[in-house]
Amino acid sequence: MTESPKRPRRKRGLTSEEKVLWKAVAKTVSPLPGRARLEESEAAEDVREAAPPPSDPLPKLRKPSSLAAKAPAPPPLAPLEPKLARTLRRGGEVDGRLDLHGYRQDEAHSRLIRFLQEHQSRGSRVVLVITGKGRREADVPMFEERGVLKRLVPVWLAEPVLRNIVIGFSEASQAHGGAGALYVRLRRSR
Repeated sequence: MTESPKRPRRKRGLTSEEKVLWKAVAKTVSPLPGRARLEESEAAEDVREAAPPPSDPLPKLRKPSSLAAKAPAPPPLAPLEPKLARTLRRGGEVDGRLDLHGYRQDEAHSRLIRFLQEHQSRGSRVVLVITGKGRREADVPMFEERGVLKRLVPVWLAEPVLRNIVIGFSEASQAHGGAGALYVRLRRSR
């Protein structure tokens, strides 16, 4: 191997626009102790030599969003595969069950997250989350919501926090609780 002789790098000089910009920036700072400020006459001479300043003295910068690395979007939710859904409808087994009857919203949410994390680490494929259907209209006192967990669990499952755990979910078959339960498909743990 022969090495090519190294050529000294030529320093690129500043363009007239860059000189004007530099002078504008230099005016906004104070020199370090013991250093002199650029003479006004030198600055004026450089400005006269330079081409007329552009309407916007600052160079065009890319938008900050394009500079910063964007966080990857969470993967979208997908329905259960038809073959898996058919197996479960026919009474196929699920890898785990979580019954949220009787829990308050905050308790149910934390239990759901722990349950899904635990089953993902075990390598479970499909779990059953039982939310209940809520009380009948006649049993619900005025101003109280009906079926809060039934309504909120799908929202929680779609949150970005759980997207790395949950592939998708769907309503359970009658054999597993029907409208009061959900099949949740889990991602493999990494």
